[in-house]
Amino acid sequence: MVFNENFEIELNNIKNEALTKLTDINKIDLLEIWKQEYLGRKSKFNDLLKLLGKIDSIEQKKSIGELANTIKETLNQSYENYQQSLSELEITKQIETESIDITLPGLNRKSGHYHPLSLICQRIGNIFQGMGFNQVFGPEIETNYYNFDALNIDFDHPARDEQDTFYTNVAPHVLLRSQTSTVQIRAMEKTNPPLKIISIGRVYRNEEINARKYPIFHQVEGLYVNKNVNFGQLKWTLQKFINLFFERDLKTRFRPDFFPFTEPSAEVDCECPFCETQGCKTCGYKGWLEILGCGMVHPNVLKNIGPNYENYEGFAFGMGVERLAMIKFGINDIRYFYNNDIRFIEQF
Repeated sequence: MVFNENFEIELNNIKNEALTKLTDINKIDLLEIWKQEYLGRKSKFNDLLKLLGKIDSIEQKKSIGELANTIKETLNQSYENYQQSLSELEITKQIETESIDITLPGLNRKSGHYHPLSLICQRIGNIFQGMGFNQVFGPEIETNYYNFDALNIDFDHPARDEQDTFYTNVAPHVLLRSQTSTVQIRAMEKTNPPLKIISIGRVYRNEEINARKYPIFHQVEGLYVNKNVNFGQLKWTLQKFINLFFERDLKTRFRPDFFPFTEPSAEVDCECPFCETQGCKTCGYKGWLEILGCGMVHPNVLKNIGPNYENYEGFAFGMGVERLAMIKFGINDIRYFYNNDIRFIEQF
């Protein structure tokens, strides 16, 4: 019985000692040291509990065990309460010492900018989609068939020369597409008429780099195939596009031209939106700007697709995105689009 009383006294002494020390702790790291001292594996509390085996009476062991559990719970609860209090205290001190002066000006973070070509592509796409055209896409790595053969371009046509076309080393007939007209063929192969599509994308030609030419540029290709399609519908579509793109009514003129995949074919000019045909630096003092090429789809192109297109007509048109962007924004050098100069991009 004496031994039992000594155990109770020792356990209570440890509890009182621990709680007394706890009141003097004012930092989280000191609290963790306290926990190891009184609740850790090598703590005074655990060392005392190891001596329980020396008590013979089962009832005494049970009584002391219950007391030990109560004291352990008390110490654990005290630890958690102090931990929360100290954490809140340290946060309060941090706020007081690291307070933010809201009167100071904030950091000026620059926002991103759309590339001018992206802006023009979006605008062109929105205009034609508003007229019922669906936007489609195709691969930039093509074959001779889609880039030339299916478009009625003869085998001896100069465009097939390496001087104009980038051929790959994969195979003699694999190349980087030189026009987005390839998407017309792929779209017609997958879809039965009627068909009304535009395609906007990169094309590649072996051009000399100067203020007007670059080996990488963007094209817009349009195609409409249906019964009884005529040149008047083509003229209305392009006139509507030009007026919407430049946000004003502009005169247009259609000049006869030749393209292997259209017949008849035409080049389209519009009056210079800057000088109204009076002549200025933008139009080279001619008063007119060449905008695009167009025409009625050549029967051979429709024949190459298959019997589904035999009794249909269509019109097609193509234009350069860079050229439209240069006219729209008054840019005099195509190389600006590809120099990645932030000072240029930020203007848009």
